[in-house]
Amino acid sequence: MTDARLSLFASLVTAAAGVLWGFYWLPVRRLEEAGLAGAWGTLAIVFLAVLMLAPVALVRRAHLRAADPGALAAVALGGGAFVLYSVGLVYGRVAIVVLLFFLTPVWSVLLARFVLGWQTPRLRMVAICLGLAGLAVMLSAGGTMPWPRGIGEWCGLVSGLLWSLATTGIRMRPAMAPPDAAFVFACGACVMAGIAAPLFAPWPQDMAPQGLAVALGWALAAAAFWWVLSMAGLMWATARLDPARVGILLMSEVLVGAASAAWLAGETLNGIEIAGGALVLCAGLLEVWPVRRPRG
Repeated sequence: MTDARLSLFASLVTAAAGVLWGFYWLPVRRLEEAGLAGAWGTLAIVFLAVLMLAPVALVRRAHLRAADPGALAAVALGGGAFVLYSVGLVYGRVAIVVLLFFLTPVWSVLLARFVLGWQTPRLRMVAICLGLAGLAVMLSAGGTMPWPRGIGEWCGLVSGLLWSLATTGIRMRPAMAPPDAAFVFACGACVMAGIAAPLFAPWPQDMAPQGLAVALGWALAAAAFWWVLSMAGLMWATARLDPARVGILLMSEVLVGAASAAWLAGETLNGIEIAGGALVLCAGLLEVWPVRRPRG
């Protein structure tokens, strides 16, 4: 396969992953309807994902033992961030939660500038201003203070913060091989889900056999398609594409999530929320836009 075709195929894989994650709210909410409230459904998903990836981890156990501890922690934190994102989709409106998560570039730039002391190009500062303005507009749409309303929006916001910490750590530590990273990612998610599940809802009791069968089916599907196949494909593709292209292609998740929730769940955004969301998307585009290096 030529480089051009390989790049095209990797781009299609990345875009497909974004589209697939735009529908992730469906299995999460179906699990909640089946009786696994709060984070219990997410725990079922990520636990099954760990089981599916366990044979790979067993084969590559020597690589996992030799991996950098900082890299392991960062990848595991990324899995934990996705758990909160998953819980947010249960309690909040899909489009708002997804957009709050996609404020990640803003937090990453702020972290790099004020914590790590990295130089921040002007374009990145513009992205921060647009992202924060979009956040304020979006959260004040009801005439209230620009503050997250409800546990779902808080989970979306905090998950983006944790993901920015995780991705910054991943960038600073030695890279892990995709199979190893996928397993550690799922393990981190399993730990976070195990902690969060009893905090959000009590253990589901007296589930009907039919509900249990439905929950198992949705959990298996979500684990296989979203947490194993999608993540594996995305890790393969991102290693072969420019980060800016990856960031732009993954924004399909925002559009698909908002459209699918409006179509299938009747969740619509008002004009002010759409305007705020547009600012957040513009901030994301500016954050991944190539920056011209000064001549020296």
